[in-house]
Amino acid sequence: MTSRRQPQNRRHHQVVAPSLRVPDAAAGSVFGAARLRGPIARDSIANVTGLSIATVNRQVTALLESGVLRERADLAVSGAIGRPRVPVEVNHEPYLTLGVHIGARTTSIVATDLLGRTLDVVETATPQGPQRAALQTLADSARRYLSRWHRRKALWVGVASGGVIDTSTGYLSHSRLGWTDAPVGPVLAEAIGLPVSVASHVDAMAGAELLLGVRRSNTPTATSLYVYARETVGYALSIGGRVHSPASGPGTIAALPAQSELLGNSGRLESTVSDEAVLGAARKRRIVPADGPSSTIGGVLRAARQGNEGAVELLSERARVLGESVAMLRDMLNPDDLVVGGQAFTEYPEGMERVEAAFAERSVLAPRDIRVTAFGNRVQEAGAGVVALGGIYADPVGAMRRAQRAESA
Repeated sequence: MTSRRQPQNRRHHQVVAPSLRVPDAAAGSVFGAARLRGPIARDSIANVTGLSIATVNRQVTALLESGVLRERADLAVSGAIGRPRVPVEVNHEPYLTLGVHIGARTTSIVATDLLGRTLDVVETATPQGPQRAALQTLADSARRYLSRWHRRKALWVGVASGGVIDTSTGYLSHSRLGWTDAPVGPVLAEAIGLPVSVASHVDAMAGAELLLGVRRSNTPTATSLYVYARETVGYALSIGGRVHSPASGPGTIAALPAQSELLGNSGRLESTVSDEAVLGAARKRRIVPADGPSSTIGGVLRAARQGNEGAVELLSERARVLGESVAMLRDMLNPDDLVVGGQAFTEYPEGMERVEAAFAERSVLAPRDIRVTAFGNRVQEAGAGVVALGGIYADPVGAMRRAQRAESA
């Protein structure tokens, strides 16, 4: 690592690689049982996790002392012989995590509790202009937002973004924003004084499905493919309860072959199915004006729902291309579970029937269902939230110690 890429501030040690996986350490497993099933008794935790009752007791004691669990004496089994069976649950009210999703045009800042529930979210334009000034604007926005939360203690910051990310240092290169080796993690750590993790936004969304979604499978052979499309396209693969995140950064599907005369005939997937491509085609066909407040992808969606045949045709064409591309990826990787997300899928659910039909026609493997993300149009904020939560879920006692050290620094 060159010196140019080393954070130059006293809190650089607070940049922590994201943990987008089902916890396997004892403390994380016990906390996970309480999060997913609480209030829950210690013997039930042992049954769920496979840990010995002695190990469960030690971990519960540590988690109670750190403040992330609390006892529910009011739910203790009456008349039990020996030590009362006092259930425990996540102590979620005093804490929050901060998530930041940096989009090509819009940045979302989200507060999430320890159960993974969104408490609040705000959106702002992604800062443009010189890289250093844009990062400072981003940090100032996050710090101001966090200052609103007087009754909750913030524990961690998670950042999700497109581009190429060095997860160990929190540096980001994002060609659409003009950022090269942008020290996103260090700048936020310095501004906010909390542990910061930075992850690819598609990895983060796959992590949200893995940790917060309704289906969870962490068997050693279980695989899940997550395909994303909005302004950009991307994919992530989860294997055995862990999002596969190569050290060199995620692969790209932006240049996968895709043919559509209606959508510009660029020959590449991203420039065919992006919101920008659909909007450009709609302007060309005068479905929406060339400029003005109605000249947006939202305007195209409204026109389709109002019966504009041209708008319906464009969105159906995008659905076809997406379905064929998902089929191509599925045939290459053959995952056990297949999930799609991003507003190209979720903002126009009327198009999913066309996606599924194109997928079924193109795939050469046995029929497979496509599952739409559990988070709908909130998938970006869920992804940013889970980047912050992942470190806490993996090591809740250690996370509390990190937060306490940061607070006293």
